[in-house]
Formats: sequence, C-alpha cells, structure tokens
Amino acid sequence: MAEFSFPKTSRLLNAADYKAVFSDAQFKVSSRHFLVLARTNNRSGSRIGLVIAKKNVALALQRNRIKRQLRDTFRHSRALLDTLDLVVLARKDADKLDNSQLKDTIESLWQDLHTKMKRAAAKNQDDR
Repeated sequence: MAEFSFPKTSRLLNAADYKAVFSDAQFKVSSRHFLVLARTNNRSGSRIGLVIAKKNVALALQRNRIKRQLRDTFRHSRALLDTLDLVVLARKDADKLDNSQLKDTIESLWQDLHTKMKRAAAKNQDDR
C-alpha cells in the first residue's frame, strides 16, 4: 500500500517550483476540461501541483473533489510519469464531470503525456 502513498516529496510546494514548470514546460497535453504542463526534473520521482481556480470551478466542494481525483490518479499512474514536475490546471466546467468521467479524462491525459515523453526520448535517441 505504501507504493500508492502521497508524501510531501510528490508535491510542488512553493511558487518557485510552479514557476519553473510554467516557464519551461517541455510537454503539454490538454482536454476540454484540463491542461497539463510538464517538465523533467532531476529527482527520483514525479511531483504534481494543482491549479483549480475559483473562477473556473466556483464551489469549494467541487474544487476539492477534482483535487482528490487528480491526486488519486496521479498516485496510481506515477510509474507512467517517470521523473516529471507536473502542473494541472482546471478549465471551465471541469466540475460538470462526474467522478468516473473525471477519472477517465485524467487517466487519458497521463497516457497522452507518457506517449509524448516516449516520442521525445525516441527523437533524442535518433538525433544522436
């Protein structure tokens, strides 16, 4: 069970961490409801930061539900995400998704991100 824990080392904790991802995003994936920005880090695992603005998701209950789902799918998909710093931004109407749709959307984004990372790694290998 410890493999699915969510320690502090799995979170972006300060403004500098977020700024690094915003200013140097190497990978971007999106859906109608979310945007994920990512960049590689030189740590032993992935870290995630969440930006769920009140402007886009008005109710605190819904913002918290979205954050719980994001963290849960991140914990279970950590192996796919290798060593990335991620920032997930919620777009308008993200709160309109029910839990199963939310989970499917997020898992799809993690898979798309994994595919982009693989392509970039293969391209870098070919360039050598």
